[in-house]
Amino acid sequence: CDAMNELPAPTIDDRTRPYWEGLAQGVLRVQHCAACGHDWLPARDACPNCLATEIEWRQSSGRGRIVSWVVYHVAYHDALKDRLPYNVTLVELDEGPRLLTNILGVKGAEGLAVGRQVELKIEQEGSTALARFRLAGAVP
Repeated sequence: CDAMNELPAPTIDDRTRPYWEGLAQGVLRVQHCAACGHDWLPARDACPNCLATEIEWRQSSGRGRIVSWVVYHVAYHDALKDRLPYNVTLVELDEGPRLLTNILGVKGAEGLAVGRQVELKIEQEGSTALARFRLAGAVP
């Protein structure tokens, strides 16, 4: 494969490794504060709510809702040119954390709506597993 036609690989370090390993194992993990109970993404060394460092990783339900989205009609990377138009969507998980992702199985913004329920669909992109979502109730 031509390197220009592959998406850039994520930087994986000790802080983010549990997230990426979880996706490779088929689960979405979020960080959890043992002190105040707050859950979040992306990975940090301290709780963004209370700054405690007693952090653990917990499995997410994989369910959430759409907060916002944008539809790209121009590919800003060669690997995306065959996917146009594609969405980049902000999803809030039931546990609270938000992440930027894609909603699968939709053309442009068709079917996307604020508050619409979504469910996790982990997809392999090259050698990396990515957290993507589909509209709840959609055929897999």
